[in-house]
Amino acid sequence: MYGVLCTILFCTLNTHKVDMKKLLGGQIGLEDFIFAHRKGRPKEIEIVKTEDALGLTITDNGAGYSFVKRIKEGSIVSRIPHIEVGDHIEKLNGENMIGKRHYEVAKTLKEIPKGTTFIIRLVEPLKSGFGSIGPKTSGAKSGKTKQNYGSGKETLRFKSNGQATIENEHDEKSKMGIEKINGLLESFMGINDSELATQMWDLSEGKTNSMQLAEAIDNSDLQEFGFTDEFIIELWGVITDARSGRLS
Repeated sequence: MYGVLCTILFCTLNTHKVDMKKLLGGQIGLEDFIFAHRKGRPKEIEIVKTEDALGLTITDNGAGYSFVKRIKEGSIVSRIPHIEVGDHIEKLNGENMIGKRHYEVAKTLKEIPKGTTFIIRLVEPLKSGFGSIGPKTSGAKSGKTKQNYGSGKETLRFKSNGQATIENEHDEKSKMGIEKINGLLESFMGINDSELATQMWDLSEGKTNSMQLAEAIDNSDLQEFGFTDEFIIELWGVITDARSGRLS
């Protein structure tokens, strides 16, 4: 059993495809299906950092593995065919990235001086194994209706202290707000973290201005991120827009 677990690179919810938007993190819907993706071949790539930004958006699974979530078109990385969405970032210049959060990996990449050459070691997900898997569809003979995955209205959320709680799903306004907050994180920090965005949204509950929100963040475990005043103001703008239904 341990040997099998060691070959798993990441899991996705309700899809067998390498879709980083469906990456299993700290919460599971009560009716979700989980697909395990096994480790494929490792690859080491030498990159010359000719621009300040590499064009990578990084996410993680909350268990010490960071992945390439998105590659910006026209960026340095987009011109390297060997780097693909879903690749696990294992090492940077020989330094082990396993056990680090995605924002730590993003910071390490950002701190590499422009004009220097560095080596990134990636592990790609195995590209076979789910070829014939997919949701069941309705058939003329069987008369069965299509099965929808992940339609539950409750979520099993895993806390950092190891506890798990069942929570009601956020409403549509909240979901749109959380999605926009995630976009802010990507713009300001180059990371994608739905759990972090959800935590920020939940911290804003009962707050009436950006100063109260900033104080709540400073008094939580999010203070270690050192968010700037500019980010907090942008964050509060997203929250108030979502509350009033101005997001579309």
